[in-house]
Amino acid sequence: MTDLAVPLHDANRRLDAIDRKILTVLQEDASLSVAEIGDRVGLSSTPCWKRIQRLEADGVILRRVALVDQNKIGLGITVFVSVESSDHSEAWLRKFADAVSAMPEVMEFYRMAGDVDYMLRVVVADMSSYDIFYKKLISAVPLKNVTSRFAMEKIKSVTALPVPAAA
Repeated sequence: MTDLAVPLHDANRRLDAIDRKILTVLQEDASLSVAEIGDRVGLSSTPCWKRIQRLEADGVILRRVALVDQNKIGLGITVFVSVESSDHSEAWLRKFADAVSAMPEVMEFYRMAGDVDYMLRVVVADMSSYDIFYKKLISAVPLKNVTSRFAMEKIKSVTALPVPAAA
């Protein structure tokens, strides 16, 4: 291998226009066959399959999943939970992150900049279920403040990222 050789899976490799089209199509419907995806992006099956495999190997495509309607499975309440802590040590964060990550009700968990330290998106069946969750959360580690905001209506919710055009 010479110094000019390019590794097969260069994670820093730039995405071209076809890669971007594949990502857009897969985010819309990952159940399509490789042939259908290829038709939509202008490739035959084999080169399309190879690109998808490379995007997965490079970690651009993390996984393919089914999206489930939370209301139709009895999870009708969405709560945005702001958490403030007076302890910002690495040990406290590790314990808090482990505890929150293990709670199946937590759909998203972010460390924030600004007036709150952490933000969680939680889904539960009802207020009683949220109360049980809340008690688990506040008993996990010492917290300074927990503020719960209950969503009244979901106005927009998407999973597809806006794939930027090639620069």
